[in-house]
Formats: sequence, structure tokens, C-alpha cells
Amino acid sequence: MTKRLAEVAKKAGVSEATVSRVLNGRDGVSEATRASVLTALDVLGYERPTKLRGERARLVGLVLPELQNPIFPALAEVVTASLAQRGFTPALCARTIGGVPESDYVEMLLDHQVSGVIFAGGSYALADASHEHYRRLTDRGLPVVLVNAGVDELGFPRVSTDDAVAVEQAFGHLRSLGHERIGMVLGPEGHIPSRRKLAAMVQAAGWAGDDWVERSSFSMEGARVAATKLIERGATGIICASDVLALGAIRAARRLGRAVPADVSVVGFDDSAFMTCTDPPLTTVRQPIETMGQSAVDLLVTQIEEGGVLHDELLFEPELVVRGSTGPAPR
Repeated sequence: MTKRLAEVAKKAGVSEATVSRVLNGRDGVSEATRASVLTALDVLGYERPTKLRGERARLVGLVLPELQNPIFPALAEVVTASLAQRGFTPALCARTIGGVPESDYVEMLLDHQVSGVIFAGGSYALADASHEHYRRLTDRGLPVVLVNAGVDELGFPRVSTDDAVAVEQAFGHLRSLGHERIGMVLGPEGHIPSRRKLAAMVQAAGWAGDDWVERSSFSMEGARVAATKLIERGATGIICASDVLALGAIRAARRLGRAVPADVSVVGFDDSAFMTCTDPPLTTVRQPIETMGQSAVDLLVTQIEEGGVLHDELLFEPELVVRGSTGPAPR
């Protein structure tokens, strides 16, 4: 017990006597100090006294699908900083291949009595994935915000990039350069943001089928295989659903002996870190990550502090950033 008091006191920046007063429910402690002690208790993994377990900590979970794609660490930086400014402690949960599944992270966050959860790129974006763990959050009345498009029936508020505008910008850019055979490398069939991008492309290009679409996991090697098929069909321009996929498409072109952008132009999506340092620098559609991350925190904190459930989707306009991976269509 003494060790626990000392650890919690150090984490919260208060005296052991203050920690003792909080744990025993005594008066004489400000609400801010009390919240700090309870948060420290949760972060250190100690169970709360029974009479305090019904109260949520000022912890907020941030669940990411991975950290290898630079866009997710960039989002995490914005969200964690914004949460800290609002007096919340972020609990980062990043999934890895063969690691802890998203559903287990949800259980852990519920056990720690978090105040809310922000998800980015989780199972909610896949129509054919299990969504049962999200319903547990709904049943608990826990505030949740999703970053980018997800399945509609979950009913959580979303902060999304306007996929239709992104495709219009990329397609318009390639057409202005004279490209007529334009393909797309998208995520899996059930990936909701990819579905939105495809719908926008069908409208913009007047496609009657999906002959110019290839699906891939969000990996460079998967994109290389997908883009190879498009290039072999004659595509001179390729729009990709992420920067990682775009780098895979550039690799595909080079393995086929084609030059980028002289023979094949490639457009990414995200404008994640280091895309100015690739060879060639990547033309991409920039997601407004800083604004989106701050808006996600605002939506979550509004639910936490004011109560009620939000069902809105906020759409943010992306920006085409033209660099060296696109050029005039080959003659």
C-alpha cells in the first residue's frame, strides 16, 4: 500500500497524504487534484477503490491501426497535444501484425474507465469486419469519435477528409496533363473510404465498370502487384488511396522498365512525412491532419463535458500538392 501511495503521488505530483485523502473519499482536495490522482492511478494500472470505480478517469484512448504509415504518428501527435491542452491524458493503443487486436484494446480501455475513445483507421472502416466491440462502447454510453469514413450503422460522429473532392483534384490534375488511361489502386473491397473514392471516380471519369481499378492491402508490396496490372493494361496515370500505395506503384513502374513521370504518373493520398524526399517527390492529396485531429478532440470533449450523443460527420477539404511524380502523358 505504501509503495502504491508513493508511486501515485509521484505520478500525480502531489503528496502521499493527498493521495490517501482521495482514495478514502475525504474532503479538502480540489476537483483538479482529485482528477489527477485518479488518472495517475489508472495510468499506473492500479485498481480504484470500489466506491470510485463508477467514475471515469480523465483518460482518453487513441486507437491506431499501425505506426508504420507516417500519417498515423502525425495524427497521434496532434491528438495527444490537443488532449493534454484540454486536461486529458491520452492512452495510445497501436495495433501491429499479430499483436493486440482492436477489440482487446477496447476491453482494456473500458477496464481503465476512460472518458472517451478516438479511433483512426480501425475495423469501423471495413464493412465486412466485426463491429461488436464498438457496440460495447455504445452500450456503455462512452463518447467516441472516428477519424475518416466508417460504416454508417455505428452512429458515431466522424471527422473525415472529403474523398470525393480528393479524387476530383487528382483526376482533374492528371487529365490536365493529357492522361486518358487513368487507373486507381484502392484498399480492400469493404474499405469505406476506398468505396467513396471509387464512387467519385466513377462520376468524374464516367466509368461503366471497374476495369481500371485494382485492390490492395495497405502495403507497398501489395500496391506494387496491383499497379503492375494497371500499367500492363496501359494506364499512364495512377491515383492511389494512400502515399504508401503510391510508393508501391512507383516501384511497379520501375520494375517494368517505365520511368516516373515520363511514362507513368502517380498521385498519392495523405501527404505524410518525407513525401518530399522520395524519388521523385510525390504528388499527393494532402489531408488536413492538424485541423482534423483538433476537431476530433473538440467533438469528443463536447460529448464528455456536455453529455449527449453526436451523429455528425464533419468533412474537411483536402489540397492537391503537385510534385515530381506527375507529368505530361507520354505520346
